[in-house]
Amino acid sequence: MTAKFCAELVGTTKKLFKIIKKHGTMNAMADAAKKVMLIEDDRFLSSLIKARLEKDGITIAQAFDGEDAIKRLPEERPDLVILDLIMPKTNGFEVLKSISLMPGLERTPVVIVSNLAQDSDIEKAQQLGAKAYFVKVKISIDDLIGKIETLVQQPS
Repeated sequence: MTAKFCAELVGTTKKLFKIIKKHGTMNAMADAAKKVMLIEDDRFLSSLIKARLEKDGITIAQAFDGEDAIKRLPEERPDLVILDLIMPKTNGFEVLKSISLMPGLERTPVVIVSNLAQDSDIEKAQQLGAKAYFVKVKISIDDLIGKIETLVQQPS
């Protein structure tokens, strides 16, 4: 590329950003970014899910135990929660119950991603308000990410 072409490109880009800023499109784009609270004590799995969702423009807040999640959920105010059930300090069922009682978060969709595969565990999670339930050993990471991306885009 020539220096003249680069200078013209920079000038055009600056003009474009001014137009976008003037019309509020940048604010609208920032507001449109979805936020997910990922509550998973397996740090490797949590990092993997986080990286894949961030790659698609989803903001991720992480908690590695139920107690921390309950403290942080009201300030994070996610559009969707991904929740493991078997965690230290406070288990996922208790977190799910707490979410249903939090003003402003009671309708936040919660997706369970757990190794618990008993029908009774799945039913209990659904009764406590889980929108979807995935058993870790029965779903690939690609399928899980696809389902989460679909759920996070749906209106609450």
